[in-house]
Amino acid sequence: MNVLLVHSGNAVSESREYTFVKEQGDALCALGVHVFYFAVKGKGVKGYLSSLPKLKQAIKDNQIDLVHAHYGFCGALCVLQRAVPVVITFHNGETLTTKGKIVASLAARFSDHNIFVAQHIHDKLFFIPDGYSILPCGVDMKLLPLVDKQVAIREMELPNDRPNILFGGSFSNPRKNYPLAKEAIDLLPFPVNLIELKGFNRSQVNKLLCGCDLFLLPTKSEGSPQVVKEALACNCPIVATGVADIPELLEGVRNSYVTGFDAREIASSIETILQDGGRSDGRKKISERRLDNPQVAETLLDIYHSVLSRKKPKIA
Repeated sequence: MNVLLVHSGNAVSESREYTFVKEQGDALCALGVHVFYFAVKGKGVKGYLSSLPKLKQAIKDNQIDLVHAHYGFCGALCVLQRAVPVVITFHNGETLTTKGKIVASLAARFSDHNIFVAQHIHDKLFFIPDGYSILPCGVDMKLLPLVDKQVAIREMELPNDRPNILFGGSFSNPRKNYPLAKEAIDLLPFPVNLIELKGFNRSQVNKLLCGCDLFLLPTKSEGSPQVVKEALACNCPIVATGVADIPELLEGVRNSYVTGFDAREIASSIETILQDGGRSDGRKKISERRLDNPQVAETLLDIYHSVLSRKKPKIA
């Protein structure tokens, strides 16, 4: 089976794919799928439409059996070709504006199967397609090994005289809600080291999640946040606001809490975790919920076979 994974190429260099798309592709390759990548360059309707001839050529040149697009805008482009069936994974960005919802809804209407990384994304669309799947993107636990906490602290040069808290994004990103995090931190009766998740490579993030005492994400909006799943895979305790599928991800996880947008509640949850001093059992939960990339890839392959069995490719 030849599958073309389509994603936006505006935020990455010519030779790179989005990390989660590449990891998903690698997991599919391990199952015997021949995976190709297509990065859509350009912005707006004109920019995306300019990629259509190249997309059609990539499908023809690589004898593609099925196209899998990530995000609604890429999906809308892909359904304009009718040579091969299209599967679309919807994340969150396409549902943040009315224009995005319209484009995503139209794309969903004409695709052959729709995947939503969380239920709330499906519920935002104007058109509600039948036969959809809820399937969060997985994490590659081979790239997220459990590192001894003291080793991680030493290698990341973290202070050992106060708790280390990893904030789930850039302080300047309004969606991640640093002001609420700062307000909660200021309520604690002891000093902490709050670390901005910015400028680190994958290995460093892994060590931070293993070395920090907890992961803090008072976010205003998410799709199905990868970083929460990565924190789970590293057994890092989590305090996060109850948006998107975070309540489902943290349900039953030891030493982790879902909160509202209340600084005192967040501070209380942080203090409880720090007083306990233990880790979470998130890695076990990731495996149980089939959110490791190989498990997600198996589900995707079942979807691909289902789509191909009921729709034969048309002539371009």
